[in-house]
Amino acid sequence: MHRVRGRPTGGTHVTAGDEIRGMAHGTAPVPLSVLDLVTVGAGRTASDALRTSVDLAKLTEARGFHRYWVAEHHSMPGVASSSPAVILAHLAAYTERIRLGSGGVMLPNHAPLVIAEQFGTLEAMAPGRVDLGLGRAPGTDGATAAALRRTDRLNEGADDFPQQLAELTRFLDDDFPDGHPYRRIHAVPGPVQATSPGGVQSPHRPPVWLLGSSGFSAQLAGMLGLPFAFAHHFSAQNTVPALDLYRESFRPSEVLDAPYALIGVAALAADDEKEARRQVLAAALNMVRLRTGRPGLVPTPEEAEAYDFSPMEREFVESWNANVIHGTADEVRAGLDDLQKRTGADELMLTANAHGGDVRVRSYELIADAYGLPTPA
Repeated sequence: MHRVRGRPTGGTHVTAGDEIRGMAHGTAPVPLSVLDLVTVGAGRTASDALRTSVDLAKLTEARGFHRYWVAEHHSMPGVASSSPAVILAHLAAYTERIRLGSGGVMLPNHAPLVIAEQFGTLEAMAPGRVDLGLGRAPGTDGATAAALRRTDRLNEGADDFPQQLAELTRFLDDDFPDGHPYRRIHAVPGPVQATSPGGVQSPHRPPVWLLGSSGFSAQLAGMLGLPFAFAHHFSAQNTVPALDLYRESFRPSEVLDAPYALIGVAALAADDEKEARRQVLAAALNMVRLRTGRPGLVPTPEEAEAYDFSPMEREFVESWNANVIHGTADEVRAGLDDLQKRTGADELMLTANAHGGDVRVRSYELIADAYGLPTPA
């Protein structure tokens, strides 16, 4: 496969690693970041959820979190993140330093040229702080995936992921070889603008990350020398094997000279342990409904407490919440520290799923305090 990272021409040189590796603050063992599903609670609107995202991005930027990613999901009433690029453009207007990215865009759902154009536009809006995280799953059920892709050959999309990735990175670098049918097609904004009279190319290009919940993307990311993000928050049993495979498969590239892996972690801190348990129970009920074909808005803690869980549902909830680090700020800090030691993750990306936006914002505030992260002036 061709190189996956072009070197910019002109302007200040920016190395890819500078745009990938973060810096730990306070007593955090590694950089801390945010994964936002833009969750919508019962009695709330998508507008409410998006206002929470703005508040959360501003807070976490001020407290020294490294990056803020939005995940692509479809046909889920409780998740308002179907259009990551649109949300990231909105957040770019309210932030100045925190990295913004997709966690991720599900590449088989889209034409690679469209994604190159979208993220080239985001890069122009927020120069030097845009990440392009890519996944090969649909981010939804099969019927919705078929509607998105206008085909029912869904396996074909996943199997073609390496080829789609190669096409996307060629559009990002504007380096299709002579004779290629796309040689005269250019993703704009993009490098082609530097070749026009008076053109100047930005020194930045969104770094590509591969996302995964199994070994496929872990191995591919390693072979290509790309950074890797693993979905520990819903595939915890595969975390260590996938990270081991990534590191074993890693080949130095123009992007990275050593592996760099972050893991997505479900974590929710509250002012007392009982309240944390109430909040994660509501989020778990939401997952029960989703997994049984009844997706809806995130229920309130009161609804979850009154819900009559079947034995099978109760078993699922206990299993699910076993991988959600929750409790007081000190308990969450201890859980995150332990997880980082066990996995060797280079970065922890925290996702807090709860009914109320205020609960989510408070969770990140408490975690920041527990680690002594920077406080706004």
